[in-house]
Amino acid sequence: MATNKSNVTLTGLARRFVEDGLLDEATAKDAFLQASQNRIPLITYLVQNSLAGSRGLAFSAAMEFGVSVLDLGAFLPEMLPEKVVDEKLVRKHNALPLFKRGNRLFIAVSDPTNIQALDEIKFNTGLSTDAVLVDDAKLREAIDKYLESHDTSMGNLDDADLEGVETESGDQDDDGAVALTEVDDAPIVKYVNKMLLDAIRGGASDVHFEPYEKIYRVRYRTDGMLKEISRPSIKLAPKISARVKIMAQLDISERRVPQDGRIKMKLSKTKAIDFRVNTLPTLWGEKIVLRILDPSQAKLGIDALGYEEDQKKLYLDSLKQPQGMILVTGPTGSGKTVSLYTGLNILNTPEINISTAEDPAEINLEGINQVNVNTRVGLGFAEALRAFLRQDPDVIMVGEIRDLETANIAIKAAQTGHMVLSTLHTNSAAETLTRMMNMGVPAFNIATSVSLIIAQRLGRRLCVACKEPLKVPTDILLEEGFTQEQIDTGFTLYRPKGCDKCNGGYKGRVGIYEVVKITDELANMIMEEASSIQIAKQAQADGFRNLRQSALRKVIEGVTSLEEANRVTKD
Repeated sequence: MATNKSNVTLTGLARRFVEDGLLDEATAKDAFLQASQNRIPLITYLVQNSLAGSRGLAFSAAMEFGVSVLDLGAFLPEMLPEKVVDEKLVRKHNALPLFKRGNRLFIAVSDPTNIQALDEIKFNTGLSTDAVLVDDAKLREAIDKYLESHDTSMGNLDDADLEGVETESGDQDDDGAVALTEVDDAPIVKYVNKMLLDAIRGGASDVHFEPYEKIYRVRYRTDGMLKEISRPSIKLAPKISARVKIMAQLDISERRVPQDGRIKMKLSKTKAIDFRVNTLPTLWGEKIVLRILDPSQAKLGIDALGYEEDQKKLYLDSLKQPQGMILVTGPTGSGKTVSLYTGLNILNTPEINISTAEDPAEINLEGINQVNVNTRVGLGFAEALRAFLRQDPDVIMVGEIRDLETANIAIKAAQTGHMVLSTLHTNSAAETLTRMMNMGVPAFNIATSVSLIIAQRLGRRLCVACKEPLKVPTDILLEEGFTQEQIDTGFTLYRPKGCDKCNGGYKGRVGIYEVVKITDELANMIMEEASSIQIAKQAQADGFRNLRQSALRKVIEGVTSLEEANRVTKD
C-alpha cells in the first residue's frame, strides 16, 4: 500500500534541502517517497527529474554532513584505478572509485547517506572504503567516461583498426568456407566493418543495407526508430552485398531467393557480438538486414527491464513454480526474447535442465541446450518439443507457438511437471487467451496450464540531461487516461528536447508491461470461453494494470513522455 506524503516527516537531507530553499516541502515529500519506492538515492532522483540543480544539492549535502565537495574535473578517466570495482557495482550504486591508498579505497558518491554502496563495494573488494562527496551530474558523466575509457570490449578502435576486426560465420557448415572473391578488398572490408562497429557503438538493434534505382543507403534502428546513416555510391551495392554474404557464409552467387545467416564479430578476446543476417531480393538488388544480438542483454537482470515491483514479483513467483506455462506476447521488436532469456538466466543453475527451440536462437547462453528449428529437414517446434520431453527436461522454452500441434504439446508438458515459456504475437494478455482458443486448444487445458501472461512494448526513455517540464491541462490529462487521484497527487510531465548526449531527446528504451496471473476467476471465465473484452475487464477487477496504465505510470515517473506512451500503447 502506498504511503501518503502527508504522513511523511522530513529528516536529514530532505529537510536540509527545504531549509536551504532548494525544494518546497510538498515537492521534497513527494521526491522522498518516489526515491524510496524506486530504491534510488534522493539526490539522484532529484537530479534525474530536474527538481533541483546538482551543484546546489551537493553543497547543501556538504553543509549537512560537514564535508567538502570534490571537483571531479580534476580527475581524468585514465587516472582512475582500473578493475578495482566491478562495473555492475559502479552502475548500480552510482559510485566511482577515485584512488587507492594502501588498503583504503576512496569512492566518489553524490549522496553521503548511501551507506549500502560503500558496504557492498567494501565486501566486493576487501578494501576499506571512504566516501568523497561530488556533484551528481558530474558524477554520472564521469562514470560514463570512466567505463568507456576502461572498456576492453571495444578498445580504442579507429579507422586504422577496422581491417583487423575478426569475423566468422555463426552457422559454419562442415563443407568449408566460401571462397573469397574480388569483393574482399580493403576499402569494402573497411567500410562494412565500420558500419557494423558504429552500429554497436551507437546502441543500434538493426542495420539495413538498401539498394534503390539511383541511390544506396544504410540505416540504423536505434531506440526503435530508423535513421539514415550513410549513402555510399550505388556502384558499390553489389560489392557491399557480396562482402556481407561472405561474412555470413551465404551463397554469393544466389541472388534470386532470400537467405539467412549469422556473423560473429570478435571485438576482443573476451567480447563478441553476433549478427543475424537476412537477404531479400528487391527490384534494384539485395536488401540486407542485420539484427544485432548482444548476449549481455539477457544478463542485465530483471531490474533493468522496467518491471514495476508488483509485476516483477509476479514474474519471479511464476518462475519458482515447478510447472506451468508463462506466455510473453507483443509485436516483433518489443523485447519478448530478452524477457524470456532473463527468466531463463534466473533459472539457469546446475540442478536444472533447460532446453529451447527457436527460429533461430538469438542469444547464446552457456548451460542451456538450444535448438534451431529447421522445417526444411523436418525439425519444427512440435518435433523439437517431442524430443525435449524424452530428454528429462525441467524447463522448456518454445520460441513461438504458431499452430495447434505445438500448442497442444507445450500445454501437455506444462501439465506434466514442466515449466514452459513461450511467445505469441498478440496485442494484450486477454487476446493471448482467446487466440489459443481460436487455434483449437480446449479451454480447460488453457485454464489449467497457463499460469502467467506478460504483454509488453518498448518505449524510448527520456534523456535525463535535457528533458524539460511540460504543462498539460487537467481535462487533457483525464482524456489521456490519468485518474483524478493521480492528478490531485501531483506530478510533472516531461517532453524531449534533444542534446549531444541523446537521439532527439531520448536515450535507451524501457519495457512497458501488462502482467496477468491466471486467478480462479479468470480460469473460470476461460473455461466458459469468455471474450477477450470480458477477460480484460476481469483482469482489471483483479488489480492487474493494462499496457496503457503501465505506460502512464512511466510518464508520471518521468521515465518517458506522454507522446511516446501514446506511440506505443494508444489505440
